[in-house]
Order: sequence, then structure tokens, then C-alpha cells
Amino acid sequence: MKELLNKWYKNHALVYKMLLFLVTTLFIVYLFPKTGKFRYSFEKGKPWQSENLYAPFNFAIQKTQEEINEEQLEIENNAPVYFEIDREIPETIKLNYITKFNEVFNDSTTSKRTLFRQGTDMVETLYENGILDTDYPYSNDKQVVLVASNNTVEKRIEYRGLIEINQLRNRLESFLKQSTSAENKNKMISLFFDIVKPNVTLNETLTKKTLEEELSQISHTRGSIDKDQLIISKGQVVEDEEYNILKSLKSEYESQVWNTANYNWVLVAYTLLVALALLMLLLFLQKYRLEVFQNNTKVTFIFFNIALMVLLTTLVINYNSQYIYVVPLCILPLVLKAFFDARLGLFSHVLTVLLLGFIVPNSYEYMFLQIIGGIVTILTVSELYKRANLFISVGQITLIYIIAYFAFFVIHEGQITTLKWDTFGLFILCGLATLFVQPLIYIYEKIFGLVSDVSLLELSDTNTKLLKKLSNKAPGTFHHSLNVANLAESAANEIGANAMLVRVGALYHDIGKMKNPTYFTENQSNGINPHDELSNRESAGVIVDHVLNGIEIAKKYNLPDRVIDFIRTHHGTSVVYYFYMKEKAENEDVQIEDFSYPGPKPFSKETAILMMCDSVEAASKSLKEPTTTKINDFVENIINKQMESGQFLNANITFKEIQSIKKVLKHKLANIYHLRIEYPE
Repeated sequence: MKELLNKWYKNHALVYKMLLFLVTTLFIVYLFPKTGKFRYSFEKGKPWQSENLYAPFNFAIQKTQEEINEEQLEIENNAPVYFEIDREIPETIKLNYITKFNEVFNDSTTSKRTLFRQGTDMVETLYENGILDTDYPYSNDKQVVLVASNNTVEKRIEYRGLIEINQLRNRLESFLKQSTSAENKNKMISLFFDIVKPNVTLNETLTKKTLEEELSQISHTRGSIDKDQLIISKGQVVEDEEYNILKSLKSEYESQVWNTANYNWVLVAYTLLVALALLMLLLFLQKYRLEVFQNNTKVTFIFFNIALMVLLTTLVINYNSQYIYVVPLCILPLVLKAFFDARLGLFSHVLTVLLLGFIVPNSYEYMFLQIIGGIVTILTVSELYKRANLFISVGQITLIYIIAYFAFFVIHEGQITTLKWDTFGLFILCGLATLFVQPLIYIYEKIFGLVSDVSLLELSDTNTKLLKKLSNKAPGTFHHSLNVANLAESAANEIGANAMLVRVGALYHDIGKMKNPTYFTENQSNGINPHDELSNRESAGVIVDHVLNGIEIAKKYNLPDRVIDFIRTHHGTSVVYYFYMKEKAENEDVQIEDFSYPGPKPFSKETAILMMCDSVEAASKSLKEPTTTKINDFVENIINKQMESGQFLNANITFKEIQSIKKVLKHKLANIYHLRIEYPE
């Protein structure tokens, strides 16, 4: 048992990666839609590329959304409107009419009796169908159903049969005969305006309920295809009818086959494919990015971002697949490039797009757009810490999206008259969402403890608290660090290394000297050398300790590990040569390890560059009457000694790159000492 625990402890990093791999795979498979995947791909207006297709089972042909919309519109136009009529109001109006008429016309002439009969007829006519309580926006030929208060149907008429309030005066004037005097006509109109009340109101609940019932009866299918019936032949163009049949088959297949006998097998197949994609990522990291692979935090960060993009895309598809292009998938390569490099960012992006191809509609079109977008992201975004660069790159990415989508639309439709301009707006929204990468990088730095070029830019500011402290306590060391930073940045640019990282590393590489600043010659301004009072071993110990002190100070000020690496490695395992030779002259029995730095040796191009530049800059102060020849020999000797002692064996730097760095250092030192070209005599 103890041996098993020891073995597990030794391989805990690998066990963690296996668990991370398994959890991420299962999570992504869980997000996948619970449907099968139709094996054939087809496009309207394109030839059928596969063999003759026969129906594998009986299925119904689904109507297109346009057909369903047309049927819905027709039902809505023809559906009757239900109005509730009150039959008690007309009886009340008749009684009120008699009373009111006698009050207005109190004589007993023949014309009064005639006028009374006309008024009685008008009441009957007005309330034959009813008077509306307000005007409604229906056409005159709209079918209307009049119902009682208990929803029993009384009659069916057209909307023109009902009287609207604004029509009342015209109706009254047309009822009164021409022989009626103007005075009596006005009295009658005023009388009716006093007694008339609406008795017909819209029954919205019944109207809506009836309409919904009729809409629910719409059939979503038309006709059917029998098993083994030929659907389409090889080479046949997929026209509208064939396209609808193929879409119906695809929908039926994905809804039935998955949910019956093949559920478990399809689930296993999805798991295998997702696991295969993630395994390729792990193998890539192990082969080409070993440093990342060995860091579980970084591997977790990469897997987390891939799973996050799959999650966001799935949520959008479940809500409305039309908004699929709003998801800012290009954030993934941007983030990975900011923390790692472009190659890893693009590789992860392509794998993520391949995974999303299982769940998005029009997968080929989507994958093409996103892969092209990822490539453009990697090619255009440089120096992410410069805000203008990000805006320009996002604009270019959005433009590429729009151009590619336009090309696909023309290929599918063969015209641009039906172009969906709303989709262009989705691409613009996607571009705006991509700008969120800046605050996202800051959040990731705090959560995962990573460092990006944005943070490096902040650390390169010489007004930071730590660098100010260095300039006050050890001004000579601070000046030396500035010179080394300038040399290292130029060398990094020459060989294509991370110039920002090596500059920051150079600024902080000697912060350990703040603890005992006067023990280093660049800070000795009064001519007193404290080493005169120490033994050679003690002096060497003080010199070596500045590396360990620097690491301690860096951790206290929360400097990133990538910067601390420069403090650890800038002397490698080299020897404090001056005190070693001095001790050897006094005592031949001396151990070189007592005068050596603890290491480790530089393990990247950037840390190797710093070692060269630090040694050359520090030793250059001892040059007397420098000439071009002296400087060339001086640089060659120092760097060659470092190569001979194996200081660069762990760094992925080539002889050619080292020669380029030598050339830069010679040129820079010549400029520092204001040397001119030595002309032959």
C-alpha cells in the first residue's frame, strides 16, 4: 500500500492531467445535443454527391417555415372576431326614448306622431345588430360572431353590419325624411345622442382562444415517404422539393434513431471523438510545449477556456441558433496567444471549432468562418497591450467574417436580393464582444496566476514601488539593470524572442543586491570596499546570496514566476571567478562548488539572453581605452566561456542566434563608447 501511495505521489501531476482530461471530455459530451448526427451533407441547388438515397423508414414530409407562416396568416385573416352583445340595453333605450320624446315634443300635432314613428324605427334599426363601444381596426368584410353573455352564438355577420360611434350622426340623418324640418331634425339628433348607448363589445378572450385552437390544428407535415422509396439519385440537383424531403429525413433521423436503440453507441462515439481531440492537444503540449505540459495550472487554464467556449456556444444554440455568430470565439486564440504563443493559440482554436462542428447548424460554413477568423486573429493581433492594435485587429476580424459569410450566402442562394443584413449586425456584436478580452486577461491573471504582455508592460515602468526602492538603495545596480534591459531587448528583437519579457526580467534580475548594496562595486561610491574585511569564501557567499535574496524579495512583492525565473538563472551555475582565483592562490585545496552559483542554468532563449547581456555589461566597465577590436574580443571571450561551461545547454537557443546576439552586443557597446570605425593606415 505504501509503495502504491509513493508511486501515485511521484506521478500525481500525470494523474491530475488524466482526471482533467476525463472531466473535460465528459463535460463537453454532456453539453452536446441529445440527438444523433445525420451522415449526409447537402445544400440546396447543389448536386447530390452520395449514392442513391432510399428511405430507411417511413416518415412524413415536414412543411417549410414559410408554408406554415402562410397558413397561419390565412387563418388569422379568415378567423372570425367575437363580440359580446347586450340585448337588454335596446329595451331600456326604447323606454327612455318615449319619455324623452314627450319631453322634447309636447304638442299633439300630426307631425309629432309621424316623427315618433320615425324615431321608433330608428331605435329598431340601430340595435338590429348593435352599436360598438369603440372603433376597431377591422375591414368591413371581416367575419363577426355575436355572442350572448354566456358565450352562446346569436348570429354571424360582417363587420360593416355593426355601427361605430363615429357613424351615428350620419345614420341618424339618413333615417330622418327630407320632409322633416331642420329644427325637428336637430332635436331628434340631440335626443338620440342623449339616450343611445353601445351594446356590443369585443370579447378578446374568446377571440384569442378560438384563434389559438385553429392555429394549433395546423399540420406541420404534408404527404409522406414510404420505406425503401427513392428519395434522390446520385448527381441529381437538390431542388426545393428534394431539399425539404432531405431535411425531413434528417430531422426524423435525429429525433428517432438517437432516442431508440443507438443512444448508448452514439454517446460512446461522441466521447471517443471529443477525447481524441483533447488527446491531440495534450500530445501537442508534450511534444512542442513541454514547459506548459508540465505545469498543471497552465494545462487547466487551456482546457477551461476550451470548455467555456463550448458552453457559451451551446447556451446560445439552445436559446436561438440564429445568434450563433454573436459568440466571440476569437477570444480563445487571443487569450492563449497573450499568455503563451500564437501556435498554441491557433492549434487550440482549431480543435475547439472541430468540436463545435458537432452541435452547430451549417457546420461546414461555421467551421470555415471560425477557422479563418482564428487565423486572422493570430496574424493580425500583435502587442496586445497596445489598445489601438486590438481595435484594428477586431475590425479586421469582423470584416473577414462579413466577407466570408457574404460569399457563402451567394453560393447557397445564387443572388443577393434576399441577403440577411441582420447577420452582419451579429458579426459586429461579435467584434464588440471580442474587445472584452482585455478585462478577461486581467481576471485570468488573478485567478490562474499567469502573466501576459499587459502585465509585463506595467512591470517595465521604472516608477513601480520595487524599482524605485532599488534606485534609492542601490543606484549603481539600478543603472546597470537599465543598461542590461536595453541590451537584452535589442538582442531579443534580433532573434525573435519575447523582448518585453526579457526587458522586464533584466530590470528585476539584480533586486537581491538591495540587501547588501555596498558589497557590489557599482554601488561603492566612497572608495571603501567591505570585502577587505571578509574572507574569500565569505565574500563569495555574499555575492552568491544576492540571487536567493532576489527571489525572496520578488515573492514578497508578488512578481510573476516568469520574472522570478530571470533572477534564478541569470548567473546559472557559473563561478564567482575573482574570489575563487584569489582563494586558489592562497589555498590550492579549494572546492569550486563553494564559489559557484546554485543555478539553475537558463532554460529559455530569454533567460539565456539575459545571462549574456548581464555578464557583458558588467564586465564592460573594466575596459580601458576600448577599441572596436578590444570590444569584439571581449564579447567573444565572455560568451564563449559561458558556452564552454555548458550554461546554455538547457536553453532552446541555437549557435546562429548566439552569433546574432554577439553582433548586437558588439554594436551596442561600440555606440556606448562612441567608437569610430578604425581605418587602415
